[in-house]
Amino acid sequence: MASKRNQQLLKMVQLSLLTAIVLVLQALGIVIKIPVLGTSVSLVMIPIALGAMILGPAAGAFLGLVFGLEVYILCGVMGTDAFTAFLFNSNPIITAGICIVKSTLAGFLSGVIYRLVCKKNELLAVFLAAAVAPVVNTGIFVLGCFVIFDTIGSFAASIGYANSAVHFIFIGLAGINFIFEFAVNLIFAPALQRINHIVTKRIRH
Repeated sequence: MASKRNQQLLKMVQLSLLTAIVLVLQALGIVIKIPVLGTSVSLVMIPIALGAMILGPAAGAFLGLVFGLEVYILCGVMGTDAFTAFLFNSNPIITAGICIVKSTLAGFLSGVIYRLVCKKNELLAVFLAAAVAPVVNTGIFVLGCFVIFDTIGSFAASIGYANSAVHFIFIGLAGINFIFEFAVNLIFAPALQRINHIVTKRIRH
């Protein structure tokens, strides 16, 4: 049996690797766009959900926090994303709250759901944890948008969006990204279960 110290060291290494993956995937997501749709590709919820399952809710929350901070700094402060930069210039504090809270809670609740269900049905727990991350991330984002509804409307008008601000929030901002993130997480759920098995076995031995 591995010593408790070695297990803690292994967990720290795993968290560091997952953190690096989150940082890289988000940076790539700013550049890579879905063909035709033109929206960003986001695969970050995968390592966040994986970390939440393997290392627990606290690790999931940490990975989500890293993701949120990167979005806020790169997309808002540095202006690599026009929408986030517009929100930052209009409401920097609320924008920070939206970016950080949504992803942190997504990672945390993914881990909580996994731990609650895994003892009864591990495969179901994996699918639920994988699904919870994008649902919470997008849900809080949408709620945050309604907090700064006038700012969202101003941005939509500035880019000549023909429909209402509500339509812009649900369809223009959240809709496509959510469907993509949700589908990808569910598709990768069996792989997440396999990785979880391998890593958990290694930690215990």
